[in-house]
Amino acid sequence: MFDWFYTLFSPIDKPDITQSLIVLLIAISVGFFIGRIRIGNVSLGVSAVMFVGLFLGHYGYRMDESILVFVRDFGLILFVYGIGIQVGPSFFSSFKKDGLLFNFLAVGTVVLGGLITYFIHVITKIDIENAVGLMSGSVTNTPGLGAAKSTLQEIQSKFPTKIFGDPTIAYAITYPLGVFGIIITIIISKSVLKIDLIKESFLLKIKTTDRENVIIHEKCRVTNQELLGKSIYQIFKELDIHNIIISRLKNSGSKVVYSPSLDSKIHHKDVLMVVGNKKEVSHFISLVGKVSTDLFIESEEDVVSKNILVTKKSATHKTLAELDLHNKFDLKVTRVIRSGLELLAQPSLELYYGDKLLIVGNKEAISEVEKIIGNSEKSLLEPDFLSLFGGLIIGIIIGSIPIFIPTLPVPLKLGFAAGPLLTALFISRYGGIGVIHSYINNGAVHFMKDLGICLFFAAVGIHAGAAFYDNFIKFNGWLWIYYGCYITFVPLIIMVLISRFVFKLNFYQLVGIMSGAYTDPAALAFSTKYLDSDIPNQSYATVYPLVTISRIFVAQLLILLFTS
Repeated sequence: MFDWFYTLFSPIDKPDITQSLIVLLIAISVGFFIGRIRIGNVSLGVSAVMFVGLFLGHYGYRMDESILVFVRDFGLILFVYGIGIQVGPSFFSSFKKDGLLFNFLAVGTVVLGGLITYFIHVITKIDIENAVGLMSGSVTNTPGLGAAKSTLQEIQSKFPTKIFGDPTIAYAITYPLGVFGIIITIIISKSVLKIDLIKESFLLKIKTTDRENVIIHEKCRVTNQELLGKSIYQIFKELDIHNIIISRLKNSGSKVVYSPSLDSKIHHKDVLMVVGNKKEVSHFISLVGKVSTDLFIESEEDVVSKNILVTKKSATHKTLAELDLHNKFDLKVTRVIRSGLELLAQPSLELYYGDKLLIVGNKEAISEVEKIIGNSEKSLLEPDFLSLFGGLIIGIIIGSIPIFIPTLPVPLKLGFAAGPLLTALFISRYGGIGVIHSYINNGAVHFMKDLGICLFFAAVGIHAGAAFYDNFIKFNGWLWIYYGCYITFVPLIIMVLISRFVFKLNFYQLVGIMSGAYTDPAALAFSTKYLDSDIPNQSYATVYPLVTISRIFVAQLLILLFTS
C-alpha cells in the first residue's frame, strides 16, 4: 500500500523528477540543520549541505543528470550574482582608501596558490583536473570549482573520446582543510605575532579618524567679522569650500529656523547647521566661528527632516541639480544613503532606485516632493523580477562570450561564475542598465545567495558522493589532504608576514583579508566572534569580488593550459 512512499525515499540508480527533487531537498534541509551545530565558535554553516550530499551519494541516492546539471549551474549563478549586488558599491569605493593594497595582497595569494597547484601537478603527476579540485577545496572557493567544471565540459564537447577526472572529488576531500586551516592560521597568527587587540583597535581608530568619510552634522555660531553680510555662496567661494551643505539657518535673536539658499546672507551670531564629513565640517567651523550649543535650530516646528526613498522613475538616474528641489520646493537634500553607504548630497550626484534621501524643509513641501520621488516602501519590498532575471540574462551572455587565445584547446570564457558576478558589480555600481535596476532588499539578497549556494553544494555533493569513497581509496585521500596543506597554508602565511611586517596592516583588517582571500564565510564568522569586532567584514567585502574573479581565471587557465 505504501510502496510509492518507500520508492520516493529509497536509493535508485535512475530516479525520475520527483525522486530527484526529494534527494535534493533532503540534502539541503538536513545540511542546514547540521550546519547550525556549533563546536566552540565554529560551525560548518551552509557547506554542511555538500557533506550531506556526499553521504547521500555514497549510499546510492542519485539525481537525474539533466536536473542535477541545471540545479548546479543555476545555483552558482544565483550565488555569485547576489554577492556582486551586495558588495558592489563598497567594492568600488574601497579603492579610494586601502582597497588597492588589500586586493594586491589577496590576489597575490591567489596567484601563489595557483603556482603551488601547478608544481603539485608536475611533481606528483596528479591530473590537473584533480589538482584544480585540490586547490578549490583547499581555499573553499566554490565559483572556481564551477568554472573548472564548465571548462572541462567545453573541452569534453570538443574531444568526446577523452576522459577527464571530476575535480569535485578532490574539492570535497580538501574543503574541510580549507575551512579549518584559515581558522587555525588566524589563531596561531594572533599568538605568534603577540597581537594586543586593545592596542590594535586603538591604532585603527586613530588611523581611520582622519580619513573617515562618515557624514556628520554640527552646529556653528558665526563670529568671523569678515564674513558678516555676505551670502553663503560668497563665503564658500572666498574660503574655497566645496563639500559642505548648510541645511538650516537661525538668525541671532530669532527662533525661526529655515533652509537657506546660496543667496542667504549671514549675520553676526547666526547659527548654521553644517553637514559634511568630519574633517571638512571642523575646517569650515574653524574658519567661520565656533561650535554652537543652540537647541532652537534643531526644532522641528518650522523645518523638519525626513527620509524619502527613491521609488519613482521620475527621480531615478537624475542628478540632484536636475531635480532642483531647493528652487522648486525650498527643500534641501543633505545626505543620500545607498547600500549602507552615506553620501554627501552634491548637486552632481545621480540618484538610483532604492536610494534614501535625507531632506530638510517644511512639511507641506516634503509631501509634494514625495509625489515626485516616490517614498513607497511597499515598492521596495515587492520583488522586481524584470531587474533580477534581466541582470542574470546579461551576466550569462557576458559569461558566454568566447575569448580566443592561441594554443588553447577551447576559447576562454568568463562562464556562469565570473559573468554574472561582474555584471552584478557594475549594475550595483551604476544603479542599473535601462529598465534593469540594482536595488534588491537585503532579505532577498541573502535568500538568493543562500538558496544558490545550497543548490550548488547539494548537486555537487550528490554527484561526487557516488564515487567519493572509491576515489578516496584509489587516490589516497590522506595524501591529497597533505598536498592541500601546501595550497592552504603557504600563501596564507606569506601574506600574513608581508602584510604585518612590510605594510604594517592592522590585525583586524588582516583577518578580513585572510578570510576574503580564501572566500571563506565560515572563517569570517569565526573571526568576528573571536575578535569581537565587525571590522574584518569591511576588508572581506573589499577583496571578495576580485579574489573570486581571480580564482575563476586561475582555475580555468590551469585546466586549459595543462589538461592532457
